[in-house]
Amino acid sequence: MHPILFRFGPVTIYSFGVLMALGFYVGTAISAHEYQRRGGSADRMWSLLVWAFVAGLVSSKLLSVAGDMGAFLRHPVSMLVSGSGFVWFGGLIGGTAAAWLLTVRYKMQFSAVADCAAIGIPFGHAIGRIGCHVAGDGDWGTVTNLPWGVAYTHAFIGWDYPPGVRVHPTPIYEAVAYTIIGLVLWKMRKKDLPSGTLLAWYLLSSSIVRFLVEFIRINPKILFGLSQAQWISMGLALAASGWLMTHRGHAAAGAAHVASGQAAK
Repeated sequence: MHPILFRFGPVTIYSFGVLMALGFYVGTAISAHEYQRRGGSADRMWSLLVWAFVAGLVSSKLLSVAGDMGAFLRHPVSMLVSGSGFVWFGGLIGGTAAAWLLTVRYKMQFSAVADCAAIGIPFGHAIGRIGCHVAGDGDWGTVTNLPWGVAYTHAFIGWDYPPGVRVHPTPIYEAVAYTIIGLVLWKMRKKDLPSGTLLAWYLLSSSIVRFLVEFIRINPKILFGLSQAQWISMGLALAASGWLMTHRGHAAAGAAHVASGQAAK
């Protein structure tokens, strides 16, 4: 693993930060392209997603702290400023909340914005997971004898297994799964679907992936043998499934309104 790419004197460039930034850029570029294809402003979409990304980083860190209050109470400052400890679902929830507030301010249709974002997010998430793998940030899986098992011997987060031990490279599993999800949504994007459908399918499919991967990740279990991420996954999957069932067969409405409020920019 290569947590540090290179150093310029006192400046250290970390692989996780670079790949997280690349993931944000790729995901946002795809989302903005789709929003523009539907008649909206790509610049407005970029602005909205930048702020959503910042809000997501903050909420991601806060959910990480909430999931390990013992470590936070022992080392509050180091945990808050650390480059690790970002929880994806925290970022998704905080970023979505910020995006909704900005759509109200900008007079944009939230469901249309969310559909466009749902196309780009899986690709960005996949790149971010590759960053987790390269840096070895502690989200690997359980011990395995499978031939593709990995030893994160130079991990950003301490690797304390004895020599010869390998674990499931769960970030790679997720990266592959999210790329497939992104490709499917990309293919669906031109179909005549109710506004909000792509977001619902993204939430359902990505939640199923995360729920299953958690069984071989090293995250602590909090209730009934399930981790925090699994409980959140179930909640999102149920909400997305309910939305898809109730909107099945409805006429599409998003594309005709995606540019709503653009004249006021």
